Amino acid sequence: MGTEPADGGHEEGVVSSSTETTSADGVSCHDHAGVPHCVDAHGNTVENECTRPQRDYNVRLRIGLLFVILVTSALGVFAPILTSRFTSWKQDHLVIVAMRQFGTGIIISTAIVHLFTHAELYFGSECLGGLDYEATTGAILMAGLFLTFIIEYIAHRVSNRNISITTEPGTSDPKPTDVASEDSLRPKNTAPQNLTLATTIMEAGIIFHSLLIGLVLVVAGDSGLITLFIVILFHQVFEGFSLGSRIAMIPGGFGHKIVLGVVFALTTPLGMAIGIGVLSKFNGNDPSTLIAIGTLNAFSAGILLWVGVVEMWFQEWFMGPLADAGAVKTIVCMLSLVSGIVVMSVLGKWA
Repeated sequence: MGTEPADGGHEEGVVSSSTETTSADGVSCHDHAGVPHCVDAHGNTVENECTRPQRDYNVRLRIGLLFVILVTSALGVFAPILTSRFTSWKQDHLVIVAMRQFGTGIIISTAIVHLFTHAELYFGSECLGGLDYEATTGAILMAGLFLTFIIEYIAHRVSNRNISITTEPGTSDPKPTDVASEDSLRPKNTAPQNLTLATTIMEAGIIFHSLLIGLVLVVAGDSGLITLFIVILFHQVFEGFSLGSRIAMIPGGFGHKIVLGVVFALTTPLGMAIGIGVLSKFNGNDPSTLIAIGTLNAFSAGILLWVGVVEMWFQEWFMGPLADAGAVKTIVCMLSLVSGIVVMSVLGKWA
């Protein structure tokens, strides 16, 4: 999900992308992702003031919302982890695979509709005065994409080398009658170490923008706080569900999976706590703030785009349990994938 710069001088407390306000002097402002566009009574564009907006902040309300976000995030991320742990369903069970496909759609939409789009809005803010390089957002996204590829490629080479060294010559292949293990249900050619790394990278990309989500939620004006809070509440459930469905697949002890889930659950509340601490100083219209948040959004988009398309979408459909699935399983999982994309894209209208 993208985060939002503060409003301009003609627009106080406006957060929703569909919110429009009209001031006493006839200036009408429409906002999307916190980037305002204002016109006067004659339809002429009015430049926004780039000073720090003056807003009312109910600190007690924000502290209460912090704990609600914490609980909601935990519910989202631990639901698939606990389902996998305490049921007899294997990783190729229809319900488990469909859950992962819904999560895949969530991640892909988050990368493109939320992070990339909102990064462009940040870099297009009038308070920056324009960038010398118009494709800045795309370039930063490619940097995140390429760095993720390099990390996974190196890990893949190291993992394969270690396997070749530890495998004794003349070792026979497993017999067809051998009982299938959990490893056999993972995508083909995906070592457990690589799956763990991919999940860790995915969580890192989510953590970057989750901190920003918490920060921007808190510094939003009271007039638009509840609207933004409701959207972020749903966002945390869906994104936590997506991450949890991948954490459930990785090898290792249950405690390790719990730690990964806890880290996600705490990240957005941590961002909110930071925001509460800087309420009296934060200026979302400051050029350095716009560049920093825009850069993190675009870079995170690159990370999640790689993980979503390559590690999740491609692996499951071309090298995993859906490569030769039956008609019913294929249709159900395709609908789950599309549902994840649609749900998160619809949320992009408000945040």
